[in-house]
Amino acid sequence: MKLYYLSLLTLGLSAAEKPVVAVGGIIHETNTFNPRKTTVADFETGIGGSGILRGEDILRESELANSTTSGIIEGARRYGLDLFPTVQAGPQTIGMVTRETFESLAGELLQRLKAAPRLEGILLTLHGTMVAEGFPHADAEVVRRVRQSFPKLPIIVTHDYHANVSQEIIDHSTVLITYKECPHLDARERGLQAARIMADVIRGKVKPVQVLVKPPMLLNLVFQNTFVDPLKSIVDESKRLETNPKILAASVPGGYQWADIPAMGPGVIVATDNDPALAKREAQRLSDMLWALRDRLVLNLPDPARAVAMAMKNDRFPVVLMDTGDNIGGGSSGDGTFLLAELLEQKAPGWVVAISDPEATEAAFKAGVGGSFDMPVGGKTDKLHGEPLRVRGRVKSLSDGRFIEPEVRHGGLRYWDMGHTAVIEADGSTRDLSNFLLLTRKRIIPFSVHQLTSNGIYPQRQKILVAKGTVAPRAAYEPIAAKIIEVDSGGVTAVNPKRFTFQKANPALFGLK
Repeated sequence: MKLYYLSLLTLGLSAAEKPVVAVGGIIHETNTFNPRKTTVADFETGIGGSGILRGEDILRESELANSTTSGIIEGARRYGLDLFPTVQAGPQTIGMVTRETFESLAGELLQRLKAAPRLEGILLTLHGTMVAEGFPHADAEVVRRVRQSFPKLPIIVTHDYHANVSQEIIDHSTVLITYKECPHLDARERGLQAARIMADVIRGKVKPVQVLVKPPMLLNLVFQNTFVDPLKSIVDESKRLETNPKILAASVPGGYQWADIPAMGPGVIVATDNDPALAKREAQRLSDMLWALRDRLVLNLPDPARAVAMAMKNDRFPVVLMDTGDNIGGGSSGDGTFLLAELLEQKAPGWVVAISDPEATEAAFKAGVGGSFDMPVGGKTDKLHGEPLRVRGRVKSLSDGRFIEPEVRHGGLRYWDMGHTAVIEADGSTRDLSNFLLLTRKRIIPFSVHQLTSNGIYPQRQKILVAKGTVAPRAAYEPIAAKIIEVDSGGVTAVNPKRFTFQKANPALFGLK
């Protein structure tokens, strides 16, 4: 394995003059209520991205994106670091990671780290919610193993905003940084921040200390939109704190409610330059600000029937319905039918629904463009996301399902692959207003409207758009939506915690019951 040198000629430096920093990670958002286990094959498939990347492919795939790794790449150029790419698996979101899969990926990560000719630091891109068989906080186990193998090197970890952070991972890392924003528009910034701190640590400019404080509460995903109150003021304060040169990073992750583990829930991590008292004081203050919001976090969402009726009555369009129970980014199947059932039942005009259904997709390919389509779709993965629904219509178009998102969107991914994709123009369509069913072979998280436009669907011309998510799709859909309605739909990502039985999370958490 060779080092991947970044722009040495333009920097006017030789490789020997620059510190070498490894980069890699395992990115998994584990929904422990999803009975389907995650395997290596699932990581290889991904959920729209490139699956498992190794070596220089990590940098080639990420350089033009707006992801954490792309920020690290830019940071390496800016702060004079050489990157040694190892392995990057994910992102992926399903159920618990099998022990075999975890050992395989964690083992490969360590093997590649140890293969580096020399290292001055390690940057780990993790999600913060991975649960594996035998390891309820698998991200912490990854960092523990890396720390055990490299006891003296600085290890800087980046996490998603939805991370469930434990004291264990704080103890084994030098600095832990999480996204500040949800939708995640700052992934690249956090990568850049991680690279800057790493450069300063290696060159002896700073000596990080960090403190974690966790308020005893569940911060429901419905309220994790950081661009509006009640969270906006807290996020703004975390950004303001980082203008203090003594504060290296201030993170306020919202937590992830579908990972039933002891560390579930929001937290605050403040890292300072050798000032533990400052870190403790500011972490506690931000935690108190979170706790003070609890009485404002009251769920009151319409069910699918009411949500569709509300959308049809709206006087401006398109209306976006957030299918929270089938939130693909949160670990659901992507084939939930509760909202599709209501759209058909209420004869709603001009709707668009995306369903992950390999069987129906291949049937459409066999029928060909212009061919008739008549078969049950969705509800095939399990019994938690509704029953299969018979849809009749004609095949409007077929594609390979690949598209590019050039703008900054949730998570910052650029290259997407839905697998074979078919557009069905369902019965009830007119020449001026069609009902479109987008069938995909792979699960695809709706973080880009190019999912639709790349298949000839113009969302601005439709009346009702269904996005299988809660907050994340807003970055893509808010610019075109007349109104967004979050729907209390069923599935393994249902936002109402009363739909689940928690066994390992702290039962005393405010908002859990």
